[in-house]
Amino acid sequence: MQASKGTISTRMEGGNPLQLVQSKMRELDVQVKSWMKKQSAPVEVALVTAGSAVQGGAIGALMGTFTADMASSLPTATPGLNPQTAASLQQAKAFAGGPMMQARNFAVMTGVNAGITCAMRRWRGVEDVKTSMVAAFGSGAVFSAVSGMGGPNLAGNAVTTGIFFALIQGAIFKVGQQFAMSQAPTEDKLYSQGKSMLNNLGLQKYEKNLKKGLLTDSTLPLLNDSALRDVRIPPGPRLLILDHIRRQEEFSGNK
Repeated sequence: MQASKGTISTRMEGGNPLQLVQSKMRELDVQVKSWMKKQSAPVEVALVTAGSAVQGGAIGALMGTFTADMASSLPTATPGLNPQTAASLQQAKAFAGGPMMQARNFAVMTGVNAGITCAMRRWRGVEDVKTSMVAAFGSGAVFSAVSGMGGPNLAGNAVTTGIFFALIQGAIFKVGQQFAMSQAPTEDKLYSQGKSMLNNLGLQKYEKNLKKGLLTDSTLPLLNDSALRDVRIPPGPRLLILDHIRRQEEFSGNK
């Protein structure tokens, strides 16, 4: 019993159980993605489509449990109803259906979107705004056709919905791209030469020391033993860094 308690204690001390589970899930995700890349394009597209459809269906079913009451409160279209009004009712039901209907709708959207994205990525070798918009157009068009929200003009409304989805997805992609660029740390640009120098010397672990001391690339020619000592870099690595800088200065002076 004591040995068992000791084992449990050791496991708990080794890390938070939730973090361990998350780590295992990340490892599994990496392994699955690595395995998928080794498959042929048709196999990867089919698996990605199916997997995303299952995930989308689960999300749709969950959402449908909250919208079922809304769908039941909508009036039923009668044969003599105005076609435009009937189409509007059908569209409303497509967005407020029960679990089964929403599971189907979300499965279609996510599955088609993921499948087209995967196919274009394998074909073009890149995932950019064009890929994102084409995938969104396909998912929007198929969603319109399957959900019945297209009304009497099925083909026209499918194209219109596809274009709408594509424009929205394109705008979201661009906004996300701009946001990512604005959030990119400028700090790394200030230490690019220093990072390269440390990599060449096998001293990568001291990159954080340079940043703590604000020893940017512009200060590299000015570095001395005292400055490196102040940022807690040991004597051996200090000698290697200073020798590297001295040699660089000698080479640049000979040119």
